[in-house]
Amino acid sequence: MINPNWTRFTMWNKDQPPLEDTNEYGDHPFYLSVESGASSHGVFLLNSNAMDVVLQPGTPNPSLTYRTIGGILDFYIFMGPKPNEVIKQYTEVIGRTFFPAIWQLGFHLSRWGIGTATNLLALVDKVQKAGIPLSAQWYDIDYMKDKLDFTWDNKTYGDLAATVWKLRTKGLANVIIVDPGISNSRPGGRYLPYDSGFVKDIFIKDSTGTKNLVGKVWPGTVVFPDFSNKKTKYYWLHLVTKFRELVYFDGIWIDMNEPSNMVTGSIDGCPDNSLENPPYVPAVRGNSLRFNTICASAKQHLSSHYNLHNVYGFQESQATHMALRAQDSSKRPLVLSRSTFAGSGQYAAHWTGDNNSTFSDLAKSIPAILRMNMFGISMVGADICGFNGNTTEELCQRWYQLGAFYPFCRNHNHKDSKDQDPTAFGDNMAAAVKKVLDIRHSLIPYFYYLFLQSHVNGDTVVRPLFFEYPSDSTTYNINYQFMWGKCLLVSPVVTAGATKVTAYFPADLWYDFYTLSAFDSKGENKILDAPLDMINLHVRGGCILPTLHSTWRGNPGYKLIAALDSTGEANGTVYIDDGGTFWTYTNGLYRWIDMVVSNQIMTLTMTRNGFMGWAFIDTIQVLGVDTEPSVVFVNTVNTSFTYNNDTLVMTVPLTEGTFPLTNVKMKWT
Repeated sequence: MINPNWTRFTMWNKDQPPLEDTNEYGDHPFYLSVESGASSHGVFLLNSNAMDVVLQPGTPNPSLTYRTIGGILDFYIFMGPKPNEVIKQYTEVIGRTFFPAIWQLGFHLSRWGIGTATNLLALVDKVQKAGIPLSAQWYDIDYMKDKLDFTWDNKTYGDLAATVWKLRTKGLANVIIVDPGISNSRPGGRYLPYDSGFVKDIFIKDSTGTKNLVGKVWPGTVVFPDFSNKKTKYYWLHLVTKFRELVYFDGIWIDMNEPSNMVTGSIDGCPDNSLENPPYVPAVRGNSLRFNTICASAKQHLSSHYNLHNVYGFQESQATHMALRAQDSSKRPLVLSRSTFAGSGQYAAHWTGDNNSTFSDLAKSIPAILRMNMFGISMVGADICGFNGNTTEELCQRWYQLGAFYPFCRNHNHKDSKDQDPTAFGDNMAAAVKKVLDIRHSLIPYFYYLFLQSHVNGDTVVRPLFFEYPSDSTTYNINYQFMWGKCLLVSPVVTAGATKVTAYFPADLWYDFYTLSAFDSKGENKILDAPLDMINLHVRGGCILPTLHSTWRGNPGYKLIAALDSTGEANGTVYIDDGGTFWTYTNGLYRWIDMVVSNQIMTLTMTRNGFMGWAFIDTIQVLGVDTEPSVVFVNTVNTSFTYNNDTLVMTVPLTEGTFPLTNVKMKWT
């Protein structure tokens, strides 16, 4: 919840680490309001110009004022009436999130300043030897030669293609960083990104429209591709294609794309005109539209930068997504963008930028990822352990626990900061990180289904508690707990030195994820033990969670956890496809299984069998079975089971590798 007492939001994308009361990386002129009576509505102003939005107190209702300095007043009103329905309606307008490949849901490792290919390979080897389930390795600007896009440094990275191949044989994806600023200071004919763009005339112009605007970023003086020009998309495609012929990569990380500029406006300054100095300037950092970016009066293909600034990163995301799709149209690409606008979630994931290694920034990352899910960007996370500054072992361990439940789970930090990979603080912390990342890995079938629902229907993947309990006003101000879908409640530690956490449980039946014991809440706070090596997780009654539990001959074994509600019922879904092909859902190349428990009968019904891969059930666990059963039948076969009288949990082990995940009926009496 946001305080309506003259709170101001300024929208003008800027290279600005997360900070309250200033404009930052993205611009989303949308709000969701919960009204008295628990109904909700949303309003979206489709406008890319700079603006202030001011909340004003009032009785009985507060009000809101838009102060935009350009564009048109194109409002969309979404009537809900439930919060999740507002988001579904909103994403139907702006476009729904992309469907990630399964590898993208794993743990990602990154480091600015890792230095050499030798250091990188040694780090990966160390992390994997610690048993950490690592999914992808990322490459920051230090892999480049002189910080030039689409190059690599032969001195420090040698044969980069060979390094990438070694990591691929270890099962890792590889993601490279690319900035929009293209160096214009290389000798003619020696740097394709500039030479090709100059010939195609696709760089942003100064206010005269006759000269390329020149700014300054990492490689020195640079020009900026104009992604509002269709020709630029093909130019970008050509660069991605040529570089991928030399070095294979699975995704692209686009940074500095607000666009960021290390001089004000341009190396030649900006003219004194109404675009640079409008009658009203929103409360932008630096008190100028050109501060740390390019001149507002710069000319682009579609309009002035004054009108297009806030969609620069959005349009680069489109172009990069298209370029990766063109490399292999069968695969789901990964684009990670710092700058975002309404609709960016169709093309790119997002991270919250250059955060600090503090408990304060750890805590603030939770509302940040929840907001992005409301904005239709489901694949979002913060740099685990913080980007700027030096973390501590306690902070880093708590952040890994929280980060394991970010939709996008990546550790990354500054070149001047000390190491913070999972092994950096020794064996005890490495073991704790392994434990929580193993939990994340086990829950990927559930997470994957949630991302599908976000992609198809516009649901949020992670959400505030009030999305599930809109009639419970206590949930409105809870910023430091959240839910994965409707079933999993996450209650992290967000303060230093804490070994307990106060968690709110809405009125429902809840099960401790670890002990499986039940707690029937009436809508109340509960103080939970929170030792340094644990994050509190609870499963909502009425849910069936599909989890990865084992493998047999390379095939996944599922443990189905049915958490009964107070009426003895539960339901859930298993969605399985090949994990990465672009059109699996559209073409029906998936397996869909509805799971229902009612009247002491658990039924799995396969409604689609378009995926032929093998998957099996190794365990079925039912929580909240009040009376010890005398017999359990699985598909009419009398089957052995165990029952815990203390936790009221029935566990049914099945023969490893031989019990297919398909139509099943289990009955107990």
